[in-house]
Amino acid sequence: MDNFDRKILKILQNDCTQPVSEVAAQVGLSTTPCWRRIQTMEKNGVIKGRVALADPEKLNVGLTVFVMIKTNQHNPDWLDDFSINSKEFPEIIEFYRMSGEVDYLLRVVVSDMKAYDAFYKKLIGQASFADISSSFAMEEIKYTTALPVDYM
Repeated sequence: MDNFDRKILKILQNDCTQPVSEVAAQVGLSTTPCWRRIQTMEKNGVIKGRVALADPEKLNVGLTVFVMIKTNQHNPDWLDDFSINSKEFPEIIEFYRMSGEVDYLLRVVVSDMKAYDAFYKKLIGQASFADISSSFAMEEIKYTTALPVDYM
C-alpha cells in the first residue's frame, strides 16, 4: 500500500458511499486508477466489506454492556461450541478471546436492563462459565470504525 491507497482507505472508512470520481479527486487520481486500487484492496482483503452504520438509539439498543467471562474449560471444543452459540445472539456485536484475568470479552447492546437480564439468562443456559461479570457503559466518549492506516 502506498500513500494513495492510504488516502483512499481513510476516505472510504469515513464514507464509503462517495462516488469513485469524488474519492479520486480528493486523492489526486483519475477515476479508473482509483477504482482499480479500491478493487485491489477488496480483492486482497484490506477492505473486508462496505456497511451502513446504524444509530443504536434509533434502533432502541442504546445500552452497551461489556461482559467479562471466565471459564475453567480451556479447550478447543468449548470455544468452538461457545463461538457457534454466540452467533444466536444478535445482541453480541463484538466477541474477543483475551489474555489476563478475563478469558473472553463480549460487547453487547440491548435496549435496557430488563432486556440485558433476559439476554444474560439465555447466555448462561448456553455454556458453562466459571464467572461472568458485566460493566455498563455510562457514556460513549469515542467511537469509530475507522482503523489507523499509517502503520503499513
